[in-house]
Amino acid sequence: MGVAGQVDYESHRLTSEYLHFHYGDAKEVVPWESLPASLTGYPQRLITERFPAERVGRGLEVGCAVGRSSFEMARFCDEVVGIDYSSAFISTCNQLKVGNSLAYEIEMQGDRRKGFVATVPQGIDPSRVQFIQGDAHELPADLGSFDWVLGANLLCRLHHPRRFLRQLPGLVKQGGILVLNSPFTWMPQHTEPSEWIGGKEGEDSARILQSILDSDFELIDETQMPFLIRETERKYQLTVAHSGKWRRR
Repeated sequence: MGVAGQVDYESHRLTSEYLHFHYGDAKEVVPWESLPASLTGYPQRLITERFPAERVGRGLEVGCAVGRSSFEMARFCDEVVGIDYSSAFISTCNQLKVGNSLAYEIEMQGDRRKGFVATVPQGIDPSRVQFIQGDAHELPADLGSFDWVLGANLLCRLHHPRRFLRQLPGLVKQGGILVLNSPFTWMPQHTEPSEWIGGKEGEDSARILQSILDSDFELIDETQMPFLIRETERKYQLTVAHSGKWRRR
């Protein structure tokens, strides 16, 4: 978020890593037979595994990064809004929306790089998706309400996660679906310890998150979703996100 000590979400390198994470073919992301390809495709799996396969009106993704889940949501939603704090990410989303493809490079070894192309998948109407730069702590007041809301890998990167959570009852329609994924990697450089949701002795983040949402949302189910982000030819981030799905009461 541009704060000293934090990940620089405006950097060219990080944008390329996220493009590969979102749009790279499974064999491009994991060319090694010793690694399971099932660890790829996380942005797509967020939609196909966590939302019902039904036609709905409006979808919202907060923390959309470079947009793949928002595009995938458009397979089912008449209108989708994707919001991210990073101007570089939103610019990338809009370039993909207009041009359907975008070239990028991944660092392989030292100065050696390899080129790839990110492409909006077939069967998706990009005109259904609107990308907006915005702050999850203070989302635009005129967004309206949504049938589906997704926040993936977002909570533990916010300065004030409860401030984001307090907005959710006004964003999700009655009977609508909310999916929140998080590895709960609470770190002081992102979130002051006093603002953590759990993460302290005897406090489980998933259970405290459930208690915060309980008055307005019914927990449907929980699962674990592993994924890989490729940084270089032989270096990856392996993360296992907790995934909770709720229905608006």
